[in-house]
Amino acid sequence: MASLAPLSADSRPPSFRLMLAEAGVLADWLRVRRTPLPEMVAGNGRPVMVIPGFLTSDVRTAALRRALTAAGYDAHGWGLGRNLGVTPHLLDALEDRIRTAGDGRPVALVGWSLGGLYARELAARTPDLVERVVTMGSPFSGDPRGNNAWRLYESVAGHPVDAPPIPRHGAPKPPVPTIALWSRRDGIVAPACARGDEAESDRRIEVDCLHMGFIVSPAAIRAVLAALDARIESTH
Repeated sequence: MASLAPLSADSRPPSFRLMLAEAGVLADWLRVRRTPLPEMVAGNGRPVMVIPGFLTSDVRTAALRRALTAAGYDAHGWGLGRNLGVTPHLLDALEDRIRTAGDGRPVALVGWSLGGLYARELAARTPDLVERVVTMGSPFSGDPRGNNAWRLYESVAGHPVDAPPIPRHGAPKPPVPTIALWSRRDGIVAPACARGDEAESDRRIEVDCLHMGFIVSPAAIRAVLAALDARIESTH
């Protein structure tokens, strides 16, 4: 087996100390349960689908979807069970789910971690179905090993992290408004990999939360609501 090339400084996974700090997500979960979120936006029934991260399901994104519903959005889970990595038919199934959720309207995709990679790929494949993409701590940029989960991913998914069993779109960003939420406190994904460069998203917004907190932290939920409400002229 060929040896792996060394990672660049920007793509190095977060430190062990930051990874251990992810256990503090319980505090975020307690805060979001007792902290009323301001009515920042009016969703007006716009369809939004939240795509879960690796090894998680719609159960883990329930708090975020409740906040979206309270803000007036028509919020949906992805409805495909636990996210165990890319398969040849996964994006086809997700595309069908987006068509159903939208019912003739384009759907905003909010993807947490690995789910954000799916969101960007679907938007590149079928931009007519996607109103915008919001990624949360998603490792879409740089080296695919720039995170503390890539070895586990390869073990579960059964393929190299840099060679998924799907054709990948080569554009730097999808042809729809695309916003990347990232955190320097992320203990799983290298911040540079979740932030990307200016050509890879229309906006890059720092959020003060843990990686696991992107779906429960009040700060992250406010950032998602603001990203969904932002007026963006997407650059292609």
